[in-house]
Amino acid sequence: MSTTAFAARLLSRSLLCGTIATILTLNLVADEPASLPAELPATESTAEPADEGSKKQQAKSNKQQKKEEKKATAKVVKQGLSWLVSAQHSDGGWGGGSHARQQVLDPAKSPSDPATTAFAATALLRAGHTPSEGKYRDAVVNAMHYLVKVVENAEPNADRITSIEGTQPQRKLGPMIDTAMTAQFLTRVSDALPKNDPWHKRVEAALTSCLERMQRTQAKDGSWNSGGGWAPVLQSAWNCNSLELARALGKNVDAKKLEKAREYQKQNVNTTTGKASATAAAGVELYAFSGGLRGNAVDAAQAFQTIKEAKKQGKLQADAEVNEENLQIAGQDASQAKVLGDAVVQNRAQLERLGDESLLAGFGNNGGEEFLSYLMTSESLVIAGGEAWDKWNSKMTQRLGKIQNPDGSWNGHHCITSPVFCTAAALQVITTQNDIKLLKRVASAK
Repeated sequence: MSTTAFAARLLSRSLLCGTIATILTLNLVADEPASLPAELPATESTAEPADEGSKKQQAKSNKQQKKEEKKATAKVVKQGLSWLVSAQHSDGGWGGGSHARQQVLDPAKSPSDPATTAFAATALLRAGHTPSEGKYRDAVVNAMHYLVKVVENAEPNADRITSIEGTQPQRKLGPMIDTAMTAQFLTRVSDALPKNDPWHKRVEAALTSCLERMQRTQAKDGSWNSGGGWAPVLQSAWNCNSLELARALGKNVDAKKLEKAREYQKQNVNTTTGKASATAAAGVELYAFSGGLRGNAVDAAQAFQTIKEAKKQGKLQADAEVNEENLQIAGQDASQAKVLGDAVVQNRAQLERLGDESLLAGFGNNGGEEFLSYLMTSESLVIAGGEAWDKWNSKMTQRLGKIQNPDGSWNGHHCITSPVFCTAAALQVITTQNDIKLLKRVASAK
């Protein structure tokens, strides 16, 4: 496709986005072809070694390559974290930029907002920096102070925790994204913060306030799509994710509301084909696809675990499949067996599509929405379990490493262009393995 034709295609799509960021996108297409890199060679050779000596040599070569990849990834993360912390404001927050000024990529010119602050601070937490340990513990503490004060100063009966309007995360994801991202950060902080810390009670109170607002504003269909947002399905997915984590860590979450949120995400995906409806995703299938995969992840995990236990107990043969019929034999009632069985079918159909570059391309080039979708997919694969995680993680680590900016940041080329938001998302994708234990708690908290 010629540069002119490609630019025309992007200009046409920009009508959906409705922002001046398209100008930035068109300028960057020719300069940054690596925004959607070609698939990299497989880590391991598929050819059969000729003899035992060749096998040992191949194994040694693979081990060395993995060692080098790990070293390269550590460098990518180190540079990303350093840049992210350098972009933090003196008030403890980070800014995601204005919807009206998407061409402005200097983080110093974007005032702090709760969603971006919570998202950036969560990236630090995932990388091992907590309020009590880690090189960047002070950055986490300062962000915690900023967010707790934001919630404390919010009108008690208001749906949202902030009166700030017009940020990129809000206009692209939805107005409840500040509350949802803050809830997820505070959930993690409350779990890491010593109970005798003077801020612990304030963190818990702020978290309770966020969770109450989220559950109160949920629509009857289980979504949070009202109030605007270019791709509100992502806001709905993040609300669902935040409620999942809070419930897994023992917070007060209505199980019925959480299940309704999962059902909304799942209904966006065809159970047998794995294709997602982009109705609430700005016409971009990837966004609804990633939310749907996260929506079925917990049910799929429970189904696999149920069958595994049944095999141990002798209720099923060792080669028994994970399906609705066997779930009933394993002890699930008919209605729950169907829910879990359908989740497994849907999950497997979606896994078959993880190599579909037309799906992963999203809008056509990377914006914050694409990075967020990759993040939710990574977490979903950990929660559901299985072999898909390792291949996906390797693919994403290489993919994102190739498009990191020289200064250590990432930025979007449409809609959410904010380098703070995109860097926070990319870092969380690359370091998802650090949260495997935490995500497994989500899987077991059905």
